[in-house]
Amino acid sequence: MSYYNLEDLEVYQLAESFSDEVWFLVHGWDYFAKDTVGKQIVRSADSIGANIAEGYGRYHYKENRNFCYFSRGSIIETKGWLKRSKARGLLSEGQFNILFEKLQTIHLKLNAYLKFIGKSNINKADQ
Repeated sequence: MSYYNLEDLEVYQLAESFSDEVWFLVHGWDYFAKDTVGKQIVRSADSIGANIAEGYGRYHYKENRNFCYFSRGSIIETKGWLKRSKARGLLSEGQFNILFEKLQTIHLKLNAYLKFIGKSNINKADQ
């Protein structure tokens, strides 16, 4: 399995879609909510895909892995902001559950991609 374009990478597609969904949701919040929690959750959600893209563009497996680890940190941060948003009444239980489940899927796919990157490097070392 090889990827010629970043856009072919499913985890990247999911991260970008999730990020846009968070953006449009936060866009409807009042000023105070947007200025506090909103900016934070949008930044952390945007960072998931941005770090996957930056690592992908480095063309070296170790750097790619490092940026994937940054992305995974942003996933955990975003989960925290989702919980804060729900606790503060900015997200309904349903919205929270949908977004959290999408984030869980991204998290699992990112872990699988990290394993793939490691295996790709091992295969290249054997050649």
